Amino acid sequence: MDRFESGLARTISAGLASGTAFHLCLDMQRLFSPEGPWPTPWMVGVLPNIVAVAERLAERTVFTRFIPAADPEAEIGTWRQYYQRWSHLTLERLDPAEIALVEDLACFAPPARTVDKRRFSAFSAPALAAILNRHSVDTLIVTGAETDMCVLATVMDGVDRGYRIVIVDDAVCSSSDEGHEAALTIYRTRFAQQIYMVATEDFLGAVSS
Repeated sequence: MDRFESGLARTISAGLASGTAFHLCLDMQRLFSPEGPWPTPWMVGVLPNIVAVAERLAERTVFTRFIPAADPEAEIGTWRQYYQRWSHLTLERLDPAEIALVEDLACFAPPARTVDKRRFSAFSAPALAAILNRHSVDTLIVTGAETDMCVLATVMDGVDRGYRIVIVDDAVCSSSDEGHEAALTIYRTRFAQQIYMVATEDFLGAVSS
């Protein structure tokens, strides 16, 4: 919090004003909701915080949607094995409605943008780079699911691409408590120059002041 308040908040506020700071919200879909076929139980707990961030930054928000393979044979390498394990969640067997954003977030798009991806990292979505580059984005405010999978892959890709990463730590979730805590520990202790952690209330208070 001290690192966030001492300068970073001003930087992000300026970025939001100029359009160079964007909110990247990962995979908050019916597919991963507690009632969905691939449940992330903690999603319901963080959803109000993600809604608060998306509401504040709707015009600067990109939602990702994870799109499973059509069938295992459509994939390569270990992804084929992955979808053999989860064959009931391939597109040929999945209700297409499960791909949609959860209702509480769908209302923000538009003006928020939505991009589709077939891998863990948001940067695998073909449309994402064009959006970020068009707005000269240098800061990503990250929320969504899962802390130790798609969020982790996206954050690591973002760090390698030179983005300032701000993770709203009570607005990310996982289906694994151990994985969630381990990922947060890595973010906090191993990437001090690239990754900043902040709670929703502190983030919204700082950038609104």
